[in-house]
Amino acid sequence: MNKPDSGRIQCNHVDVRQRRICFAGIDWQHGRLATITVLGEEKPDHSYLINGFIDAHVHVESSMLTPVEFSRLATRHGTIACLSDPHEIANVLGLQGIRFMLENAAQTPLRFFFGAPSCVPATPFETAGARLDAEQLEVLFKSGEAGYLSEMMNYPGVLAQDPAVMNKLALTRRYHLPVDGHAPGLLGEQARRYAASGITTDHECSSLEEAETKLEAGMQILIREGSAARNFEVLHPLVSRYPEQVMFCSDDKHPDDLQQGHIDRLAARAVAMGHDVFDVLRCACLNPIEHYRLPLGSLQPGDSMDGVLIDDLQRFKVLQTWIKGACVAENGRSLIESVDTTSCNCFQARPVAVEDFILPAETRQIRVIEALDGELFTRAIQTRGSVQDGHFVPDPRRDILLLSVVNRYHPAPPTLAFIRGFGLEAEAIASTVAHDSHNLIAVGADVEALCQAINSLIDCQGGIAVVDASQEAHILPLPVAGLMSLDDADSVAQAYKMLDDRAKRLGSKLRAPFMTLSFMALLVIPELKLSDRGLFDGRSFTFTSITV
Repeated sequence: MNKPDSGRIQCNHVDVRQRRICFAGIDWQHGRLATITVLGEEKPDHSYLINGFIDAHVHVESSMLTPVEFSRLATRHGTIACLSDPHEIANVLGLQGIRFMLENAAQTPLRFFFGAPSCVPATPFETAGARLDAEQLEVLFKSGEAGYLSEMMNYPGVLAQDPAVMNKLALTRRYHLPVDGHAPGLLGEQARRYAASGITTDHECSSLEEAETKLEAGMQILIREGSAARNFEVLHPLVSRYPEQVMFCSDDKHPDDLQQGHIDRLAARAVAMGHDVFDVLRCACLNPIEHYRLPLGSLQPGDSMDGVLIDDLQRFKVLQTWIKGACVAENGRSLIESVDTTSCNCFQARPVAVEDFILPAETRQIRVIEALDGELFTRAIQTRGSVQDGHFVPDPRRDILLLSVVNRYHPAPPTLAFIRGFGLEAEAIASTVAHDSHNLIAVGADVEALCQAINSLIDCQGGIAVVDASQEAHILPLPVAGLMSLDDADSVAQAYKMLDDRAKRLGSKLRAPFMTLSFMALLVIPELKLSDRGLFDGRSFTFTSITV
């Protein structure tokens, strides 16, 4: 009888480094590959052993799952490791939140490699729950708890050589660790200067021109396909053009989406689009190991047995997933056990009232955020506002809704803006997942529903909510920092899907309305966003007014 971390199989062995496939007998002992015995040519009617998939950049918190529960879904799809940026919980709880992620991740076989969040708070234009300076980041580097500096979102600070930013970059260089980038839309000389500061990756490219500029500057490009931001269709030609400089990532992925697939789906799509399977697997499996110097196996004798058995090299249907020789998922079923978890949080918001949402109509022309499906970018537009009794009001017939952000860390009045693109014909949705500071954010077709949605989340100290025509608030509580559930992965995915469906029944045509809502407070992505301090122009990095 095989030990849990030992075994043997006969299958097609896919050697990505040598770009060859053979039928082989594969034996592993105590978690390491012992022998690979070639038995003949490839047999297409047999299964294939490939390297495990790696998500090269993900915020686990965005799945609304703890690391253990995230792993129970991801490993079903052949994921063996994630480069995880605990930036979201760090903005709420600082080092306490990061330690929560580290301790929970240690209880699952999925390999989480954490970065040190570089931008907490993300900007000085919003209220966060913590601040991480270079001294605190060094604690993470010195202990080995963080193996790289996570996405440097403050690209204006890099270009201006802001002293605090430069200190973090210099600290990371002293530890000889990689630095992840985040520079949406940066081109030409600015992109080259950004890369020259020691930043080695970018996952925010939305055009081939932008990606190739950064590739030429020596950066690695992470092709992102998350629940809201989806760049694969535009960027997939890079797989064949630059197979050694491309990786795949999800960035932010909601639980029902993760149930359906992960990096495995990107591999299948890339092959279906005509890319060479060895190039695809290099991007999906090997490049993260080499770039981040990860202690993972690449299916060579002596390596850790980190592999995935799939049915073929087109569909990439996962049959079994092994990490350190132990089978962690089989035929769509996780073999990882749930664990008991203690919650941690920071929530001091005060309830709101209808009077908090009165906007005097001093002029008729207003600025409106336009949300774009599948993009983190928004458009800044101007239009004539709808006025009632001397006040601006939402106008669902024109898809101009009221957006609000409520400071969750200190009692404060809500900030307001108008937004187009959500399509709600009635009622409201709300969330305490609001990148990057995770204040409470809500959008509504009428003020009463907006108040109810916001107050329902204040009552439960975090979650996502829909107030529908029944005037009832339907809630998924997120007690861990207002970001993650304590329930098992499948239950959370089901509960989230029900709320997502309710939001769409209210009229939203967005693919992921809650994920899109969460990015309407992300000030580092232009053009127009809303923080707990006001309406923000991401092009000029200044606050602006609702009225024109």
